[in-house]
Amino acid sequence: MFESAKDPVLQEDLEAVANANLPWEAFAGKSVLVTGATGLIGSQVVKALACRNRLYHSGIRILALVRNEAKAKVVFADLENRPEIKFVVGDVNKPLLVQGSVDFIVHGASVTSSKDFVTKPVETITTVLDGTRHALELALEKTVKGFLFLSSLEVYGVTNPESPSVCESVFGYLDPMQVRSSYPEAKRLAECLCASYAREFGVPVVVARLSQTFGAGVAYDDGRVFAQFARAVIEKKDIVLCTLGETERNYCYTADAVTAILWILAKGKSGEAYNVANKDTAISIADMAQLVARAFPKSGIKVTFKIAKDACTLGYNPTVKIRLNAEKLEALGWVPNVGIREMFHRLIQSMGLQKENIF
Repeated sequence: MFESAKDPVLQEDLEAVANANLPWEAFAGKSVLVTGATGLIGSQVVKALACRNRLYHSGIRILALVRNEAKAKVVFADLENRPEIKFVVGDVNKPLLVQGSVDFIVHGASVTSSKDFVTKPVETITTVLDGTRHALELALEKTVKGFLFLSSLEVYGVTNPESPSVCESVFGYLDPMQVRSSYPEAKRLAECLCASYAREFGVPVVVARLSQTFGAGVAYDDGRVFAQFARAVIEKKDIVLCTLGETERNYCYTADAVTAILWILAKGKSGEAYNVANKDTAISIADMAQLVARAFPKSGIKVTFKIAKDACTLGYNPTVKIRLNAEKLEALGWVPNVGIREMFHRLIQSMGLQKENIF
């Protein structure tokens, strides 16, 4: 019956979202399509909506667009027989064919691996742009009540490191001749495409610019830095940094990101973007590594450095210092609940459970 029976940490998060003070009335009895539904954020949006249905009989019809049916059966093993959920097999790189009504769309399908940004930059760009265009065309066809595009803090580029925070109207520098820019440049153009569909065709589009987001539910083999740190604790191996770790940003817990998405989708103003970040989580990569090592002393790990000659070829971002200002989102009613230490505790608990199942 549970949405994540094998991961009680994630299940606790899903129930927290389902019980949260959100504008749930907007979604009651409506249909919500989620693209990129097997990804970290997409899967938790699907599961949180399913949890809301189970606890409150909200009658939300959930359409999970998945490219890999076999992967979907693993990710949603506990939801296969739930009548309110339909799995739609499709590829956002092609026109989307969805039967029946669609009231809301959460478009999260995207390349997310930093390594792919430099090894497969063409696919990174085309998936973001073609996928967003096809999702917007479906929104236009279905006359949706709301369309949310999942964007990224990377659209801001390299901003002024002296700035105390970055609001939605302030942008920094991106070098389009660096292939690592494939992801942020594509996200920037996709945002403009969203705004253009809103202006020209009246599609009610909102954009969520997520800071780096992690917590329960992250896959054990995830390649991002927070997962590397968590694996180091679980496997009792030293954290090895390939850069000086000077990049500084703020973060967001996965469940907090899901509540933000639902707030923006229900209450956000069409044609506008909203930063999603916990202002109290700002920290550099190096300091975060030290924090993790200190927070889990029983692991016996320490932080070491093995500086790569050209970090960009490994997919690492240029050094940036950016703190997203989320006051615009908070004005809608959103409040983040989980701080950086608890984020890691819950991440490591969740990934530890996966390790037990994997091995």
